[in-house]
Amino acid sequence: MVQKRLQTWIDSRYENPRGIVGTYIGEKMVRQHRVEVDWTIEQLQIQPNDRILDVGCGAGDALAQMLRGYNHVHVTGLDRSPTIVRSALRRNRTDVQAGRANVVEGNLGTLPFPDVQFDRVFSIHTLYFWDDVPAVLDEIECVLAPGGLFVITYCDGKGDGTWDGIASIVREQLIPAASALGFIDVQERRGPDSRDYHTVAVTGRKPV
Repeated sequence: MVQKRLQTWIDSRYENPRGIVGTYIGEKMVRQHRVEVDWTIEQLQIQPNDRILDVGCGAGDALAQMLRGYNHVHVTGLDRSPTIVRSALRRNRTDVQAGRANVVEGNLGTLPFPDVQFDRVFSIHTLYFWDDVPAVLDEIECVLAPGGLFVITYCDGKGDGTWDGIASIVREQLIPAASALGFIDVQERRGPDSRDYHTVAVTGRKPV
């Protein structure tokens, strides 16, 4: 019973990890989410000199993967948790010092960046925490450059089960909001299962 209560308490900290437990959660997510990270990076269709934003970057693993895989890109990570931002900065310290990467603390509801700043914007496993889906997507549209691509990756079930709640958010809020904002080629893409969880992404492109 004590162990179950402890696990429930830890799980409740995933939205905004803090302190020593927050650092542990950040590193745990790095280990757990490698399949989704690698697949999401493939969906970004990264080009030389792209400026890329990871919204809810966690401990900075996706940033590190892109920096290792692509020489001529600049990546920025944003997370609301100061604990996680410190982890992401540590993981990418060399590239931050070299000017290839940046990690900032901030809220995805009010992205602290100029308009048309990025060529690619993505987010992995944050959709569950979006209080206002159209508003967050509007922020993404503002910071995307014309021709830019967004990828929102999430899970909508595990094993034989489907999570109707997240499927409903995507169907009734995310996709309609993307279309209303003028994004083109908006579509759902099925990815590889990760630890038996169903990986999905909604992608769209800002018109030139």
